[in-house]
Order: sequence, then C-alpha cells, then structure tokens
Amino acid sequence: MTLPPTMRQFYYPVYGQGWNLLKQRTVPLPALKPDEVLVKIHAVSLQYRDIMNANGTSPEVFIPDELVPGSDMAGEVVAIGDEVTGAFKVGDRVSSNFITAHISGELELWMFAHVPGGSEQGVLQDYRVFKPESLVPIPEHLSYEEASTLPCAAVTAYNALMGGRQPLKAGDTVLILGTGGVSIFGLQLAVASGATVIVTSSSDDKLKLAKKLGAKHGINYKTTPQWDEEVLRLTGGRGVDHVLEVSGPSTIFKSLNAVKFGGQIVIIGEVAPVEHETGTVQEVLTKTHLKLVSMRGVLVGSAESFKSMNRLIAANPDTTRPVVDKVFEFDQTIEAFEHLNSQKHVGKVVISLDK
Repeated sequence: MTLPPTMRQFYYPVYGQGWNLLKQRTVPLPALKPDEVLVKIHAVSLQYRDIMNANGTSPEVFIPDELVPGSDMAGEVVAIGDEVTGAFKVGDRVSSNFITAHISGELELWMFAHVPGGSEQGVLQDYRVFKPESLVPIPEHLSYEEASTLPCAAVTAYNALMGGRQPLKAGDTVLILGTGGVSIFGLQLAVASGATVIVTSSSDDKLKLAKKLGAKHGINYKTTPQWDEEVLRLTGGRGVDHVLEVSGPSTIFKSLNAVKFGGQIVIIGEVAPVEHETGTVQEVLTKTHLKLVSMRGVLVGSAESFKSMNRLIAANPDTTRPVVDKVFEFDQTIEAFEHLNSQKHVGKVVISLDK
C-alpha cells in the first residue's frame, strides 16, 4: 500500500477555551518506529471527556501543546514496524484501548500519562501510530462507525458490570441511570448477559428506545421524582443487584435506597450539579454501612477487558449493536461537538473520516 506523505488533523491552537477554536491543518504522516503499528483512522466517536478538554475542565494534569482531540477510534492497520511480530497484519481492523498503557490487570496511576486526546495527542486525524499491545481487533459484524464507540463507553460499562468482586450473572437485576453512551452500553451488555434491566430518564421517548433495546422497565424521573421507591416496588421490595451510577451527588442517596442489601453501586461519573445533591455525607455513609453495599469506582478498563467484551458482543450481535445517534463528516467536527454538548443524543456521536 502506498501511503500519502501528509494527513489531515484537528487541533487546539489554544487549549481550554472551547471547541469552536478547533482548527484543521495538514501535517506530515507520522514516522513509524520499529515497535509500532500505523493505523488509518476511519471513524472517531466523541465522549463527555472531549467536552471537558475543550473547555479546560478536565482533571488531566499534563496536556501537550496544540492538542489533537479524541480518544476513541476504529481503523485499519496500514503499516507494521520491523520489530512487531505476529500481532497484526496489514488490513486488520482495530480499535485502541482508551488508556493505551493499560494492557491487563489493575489500573495504575502512571498509566494516565498515556491517554489519547488528553495526556497524549489524540486520534482526530487520518493516521496515528500505536504500540501493538494497545490495539484490539474489532468485531467483524460492526462498521468502523459502530466500532469507534467501543473503547471508552462500552469498555467502561463492561468493567462496571463484569469487573470487581461481584460480577453480573444471569438473573440479576440492574438499574441503569440515564441513556448516555455508557448507560446504553450497560443496558445492552446486561441484557445480553441475561439480566433484568430498569432504566431511568427524563424523556419518555428515550425510555421507549431503552425498552426496544431490552429494558424491562423505564422510569421517568421527572414525572416520578421518587424513582427509588418505584424501583423497590418493581423488585418486590428487594432492590436491584447492581446500579450504574453516572450522576453522583444528585442521585447517590436514591441509588442506595434502590440497591438490595449487599448489592453493588458502580460509580462511573458525577455529571449532575452538586447543588442538587440528595442526602448528606453522613446519611450516605450510614446507608452504605447498614445495607452492606459495595461501591466501586470505574475508569474504563484494560485491553484484555476490551477483548473479553468483544467476544460477548460477537456472540450477541443483535442485542449489543452500538447505538449511533448521528454521524458527522470530518469537516463537521465542530458541529459534532455542539451536538454532543446539547445532550439531545441517545447513544454515541461519531465523526467519519471517510465521508
């Protein structure tokens, strides 16, 4: 394959002052080291972290100059370094793990220095080099646009359900808060694993979609503000085995009410304003203690978890197909950020580099 000498990329001339400052430019193709793989990127999906980095509110300490955004991609191997043996061949379809240094085992602090679109230059460009151990083959039945949604949202949901000391099992009941990227993947993976799923949302239309994806119950928290009591009613007073908690201060006490004695709450995010908190710190601690609830924080997952998740997806192609809300062209990147920020989407917002 003949490779072009240059490629397109988006970057921030000034960091932290909004995605409207994103600029597109042409730069030389990255040089390939002997232990690296060159990937042609076909699609990139956005996530809330990209909004945080655009606005300068990300907790990441080190941001490189002229940051290229984006961490989640799907692409094609187009060149392989001389020292790379057996891992991939030209033409293989791959994604990279979100934290490229997290290959297996427990997450360690030093690994956060290796996250595209933040501590490392990102993937919103035509080509990028990767270490082969950070790359994961994508399921054959998925398009590049669909596969680009997997590295962060899907792996986070998989780790939330399958990781830790209380992995999900068939017959469990799962409470999913919201219908964002992680929540939708959590719903799909739980259904594929034989669980009963309850979903909350402020939109009846989004709840209808959740039920089409396999949720057994939907609760509109605007019309049913005491949604935790409704969860208890739906479970016969028992509560749910697992809660995917994405809101934080505004929902944690109700999540504690809704989870069963000895159940698990997985903390994925804290996106709700602190001024809407319910329950004091003391009340949360007391409820956690008295109900023997396990709380676990999740920050995505390893490349090995990614591979395990892909096996589950490949075995359940219909119930786990990624929900793509809208696909934008590369030149529409700023519009894609605006659509993500509007929170009108269900599922993932994707940028195609092929269109």
